[in-house]
Amino acid sequence: MADPDPAVRDDPEAALRADPVMAAVIDRRDPHPLEPVENEYERLCVSIINQQLSTASAAAVRKRVFDVLGGVVTPETVLAAPRDELLDAGLSRTKVDYVRNAARTFQERDLTREGLADHTNDEVIAELTQIKGVGAWTARMYLMFVLQRPNVLPLGDLAIRRGIEHLYNEGEELTRAELREIAEPWRPHRSLASRYIWAEYEGQ
Repeated sequence: MADPDPAVRDDPEAALRADPVMAAVIDRRDPHPLEPVENEYERLCVSIINQQLSTASAAAVRKRVFDVLGGVVTPETVLAAPRDELLDAGLSRTKVDYVRNAARTFQERDLTREGLADHTNDEVIAELTQIKGVGAWTARMYLMFVLQRPNVLPLGDLAIRRGIEHLYNEGEELTRAELREIAEPWRPHRSLASRYIWAEYEGQ
């Protein structure tokens, strides 16, 4: 097989446009934002807070928790914060344990971008899911938004599944195998494709 056109190879959006459905999404949406990350632990806490909450509820809880921490979200401030204040801010007892578990792990191991630079995606997921309270979905969010890995497909995310089903199967349910088959042509840019799927789903 001939090498792809270098302009396409070096332009993820151009590569994704080989899929006509994705090309139409790119034409009408901006991808879900990907912001620089300076505090990896804070972003992991945000993912834990977001678990099983609506966007609005998660934002309200996150603001109150950050207020308790004085706007400084580090393993040290989380472990020092009074448990009752974190509960009053809206964290469940379980989530207080989870963010503290993550804090202790960050103190023991280097889970920053630099510390995980030589780890494969699967190795990162294995590392993170050792933390009680961090499942595969949270680990994949970390891969995408903290480590900014380019080829992550978070099929554990309901919006991603529903978005693909809406675009490719008239809203009818698809199996995980069928979802992966649809996403196969997006390699090695499945993270960007997923961000477009989110944008499309949120914009409906």
